[in-house]
Amino acid sequence: MGLFRVVSPEGLRDVPLTYAEVGATRAAELPASYLPGEWTEVVGTGRETFERVSAAIFAWTPQRSTGLRVRATGSPGEVGTVVVLTAGLPKLGYDIPCRVVWASTTGDERGFAYGTLPGHPESGEECFTVRLTDGGDVVVTIRVFSRLATPAARALPPVSRAVQGLATRRYLSALRRAARDR
Repeated sequence: MGLFRVVSPEGLRDVPLTYAEVGATRAAELPASYLPGEWTEVVGTGRETFERVSAAIFAWTPQRSTGLRVRATGSPGEVGTVVVLTAGLPKLGYDIPCRVVWASTTGDERGFAYGTLPGHPESGEECFTVRLTDGGDVVVTIRVFSRLATPAARALPPVSRAVQGLATRRYLSALRRAARDR
């Protein structure tokens, strides 16, 4: 996996995740042995805005907004969907494999989380949710817990963390745009 190799999502269906705390992005407390992160932002108001942001989350819009190429076996609304995100050119890029570990597709809180598969530069989980509050606010949350996993990521920890931070800011920006766009 990784540089100069194109990983097939279908070939990763049965590969084990690289961490034990599967589904922990749903817990009140993120696992202590990882670097945690949580970003929450009100992006708009009303049911229509909520539906647009929800649709964007389930269309891989945050991931595509960072310039990642998305190849998936299904929707992020389906537990077990494997996604390979590719940074860079298709044949010369870096493959970042994940599997959807939980999804909530109905109600006033929707979203999903994916966990890392071998070859991902990190080990852990990331979730994307949108919630419509009783007061009508549309609230986006991104939660993550991770450790640097590959030799390349561990060789330059500040660079790896900076890339992760940039991606998260772009994810939020994409969801803000989805809230505004009609």
